[in-house]
Amino acid sequence: MVERRQVLVTAQERRASLGAQVVTNGGDLTPSDFAEADDELEQATSELARVVERIQAEGVLIKDLDRGLLDFPALRDGEEILLCWQLGEDAVAFWHGLDEGFAGRKPLDDVD
Repeated sequence: MVERRQVLVTAQERRASLGAQVVTNGGDLTPSDFAEADDELEQATSELARVVERIQAEGVLIKDLDRGLLDFPALRDGEEILLCWQLGEDAVAFWHGLDEGFAGRKPLDDVD
């Protein structure tokens, strides 16, 4: 997901750069330059959307695409909580209440 997001950001930057180049003097741009950039942007958007849909279909909540921050609904003593994981962590090791968010993360071993 994070990799697909970065591909999309790169495609957006490329398209914006082409637009800026046109504003200044156009350079040696051709219509195919824009078509390729638009195709790249569309493909990157579609690929990211597919990955996001697959993740969400599993019941996972995507909190931050760039950081790879995910929440997983769970129950603690009959109360709904969110298990919390972000890219770079070896395992799901934190949780927080529904209204706490990332700042309220607690170690999973605090769950009774």
